[in-house]
Amino acid sequence: MAPGGGPSCLEANDWICGEYLRTRSQELVDATVQHVGITVVSVLIGLLVAFPLALLARRRRGAAAPVLGLTTVLYTVPSLAMFALLTPVFGVSPAVVVTGLVMYSLTILVRNILAGLEAVPAEVREAARGMGYGSARLLFEVELPLALPALVAGLRIATVSTVAMTTIGSVVGYGGLGNLIASGMEGFFKAEVLTASVLCVLLALVADLLLMGLQRLLTPWTRGRARAGGRFRRAVGAAKAVG
Repeated sequence: MAPGGGPSCLEANDWICGEYLRTRSQELVDATVQHVGITVVSVLIGLLVAFPLALLARRRRGAAAPVLGLTTVLYTVPSLAMFALLTPVFGVSPAVVVTGLVMYSLTILVRNILAGLEAVPAEVREAARGMGYGSARLLFEVELPLALPALVAGLRIATVSTVAMTTIGSVVGYGGLGNLIASGMEGFFKAEVLTASVLCVLLALVADLLLMGLQRLLTPWTRGRARAGGRFRRAVGAAKAVG
C-alpha cells in the first residue's frame, strides 16, 4: 500500500514507479552490466574483423565487391534466424549474441573504414612515400589519422545500433536490458518495460557522446579547421556589410 493508504505504484501497475526502482535496483544493475558488456565486446570484435576486411577490399579491387556484398547480405539476415543458426554452434550462451552482433556491425564498419582510407588525398600519400614511408608506416601514421573522422562516425553508428540490437538477445536469455523488456511485455509490467527501455536509450546516448568526445580528442586539427572556417565566414560577412 502507498503511504496515503491507496495502492502502491507496483500494485497499480503504473508506468513510472519509484518503488520498482527501489526494489529491483540490483536486477536493473545486473541487466545493464550485461548489456554494456555484450555491446562493448561485440563492437570491439567487429572493429578488429572489419579493419583487415576493409584493407583487403582497398588493396585488391577484385575483393571489394565480394567483401561489401557479404557484409551486406549478413546485415539482411533476420536476427531471430541468425541466432537460430548460431545456437547449434555456440550453444545457448552470450557467444551467440556477440557473434550475431559482430556480423551485423561489419557492413557499417567496413564501409566507413574503406571510405575514410579512400578519402585520403593522393598527394599526401605520394609526399609520405617521398619521405621514405613504407606501407605500414604510411597506413598507421598518415592514412589512419586522416581517416579517423569517417572511422569514428561508423563506430558511433555501429555502437548505437548494437546497443539497440543487444535487446534481441533476450530470445536466448542474454539480452541485457532486453531480458527485462521481454519479461515485462509478457506480463504487461509497465514499469519494467519503460525503465529498461529508457535505460537502453540512455546507454546509446552516453556511448555516442563518449565516442564523439574521443573523436574530438584524437582529431584536434578538425577543431582548428572549424574555427578557421568560422573566422573566414565572419570576415566575408563583415566585408559584405561594409560593401
